[in-house]
Amino acid sequence: MYRIDHFLGKEATQNLHLLRFANGLFASSWNREHIESVQIDVPETLDISDRAQFYDATGAVLDMLVTHLFQVAAEVAMEPPASLGAQDLQAAREKVIGCFRPLDPAEVVLGQFAGYRDVPGVDPRSTRDTYVAARLWVDSDRWRGVPFYLRTGKRMATSAQRVSLILRDPPGPLNGRLPRDANVLCFSLAGDGDIDLSLVTKKPGPALELDVAHAGISLASLPGADPLPPYVRLIHDVLLGDRSLFTRPDGLAAVWDVAEPILSRPPQVQPYAPGSWGPAQASELIAPGNWILGQ
Repeated sequence: MYRIDHFLGKEATQNLHLLRFANGLFASSWNREHIESVQIDVPETLDISDRAQFYDATGAVLDMLVTHLFQVAAEVAMEPPASLGAQDLQAAREKVIGCFRPLDPAEVVLGQFAGYRDVPGVDPRSTRDTYVAARLWVDSDRWRGVPFYLRTGKRMATSAQRVSLILRDPPGPLNGRLPRDANVLCFSLAGDGDIDLSLVTKKPGPALELDVAHAGISLASLPGADPLPPYVRLIHDVLLGDRSLFTRPDGLAAVWDVAEPILSRPPQVQPYAPGSWGPAQASELIAPGNWILGQ
């Protein structure tokens, strides 16, 4: 049995571990000493009108959080496997899911976009969540104390699939003077994938004025690139018998333990306007930081 989570088949998701393990610059800084927080952000502009009955029985937590977002968080947080072979890669990903702390309902924001109850097929009294933002803690030596912020929702301001690693300000003469959230390594998981690095630099001129510069890599632009859509890649791997990008039963059982507190004691669902960035409480959840998207 091959359990498909198409986010694991995305080209850029696979680069979450390739970039890290192939480049000493990132391998040495992929830990709590150098990373302040991680954001996994998948806002969507689309609505649910074409699958209203399914969605009203499921919601954002079950549809997105315990599936795609938890798997991507495991890709970021896993320890280096002995190899990138299927057995070792799967084991590393599933082991770190076992380090996910059960979600605290006080650290989760649920939302429902205005007009959701008017969609045909939706219960007119529904309290189903169409939005979730959560603070996740990974209780491993590498990540202890580093918050992972996960966010997704329907009818939001934009559609994106982004993983952002916010780097800590280094000690030294510029400590306290750097722009907030300026040193960031971002992976766009949409399409064929992009990698973006934001760095603080000196703005050219006579004064010591700081600014933020960006360097981007489009993965599809690499010579000879032949990207496969996620489902195509995963079906290709099924035909080869390669389980590297598939989930295991122990990892799936663990994600339900992580999500159980908000499934049994969900926080009150907050309204938000279609086309917005969701409930205001999500900004309070991440304070004093900001969401990289929409700040």
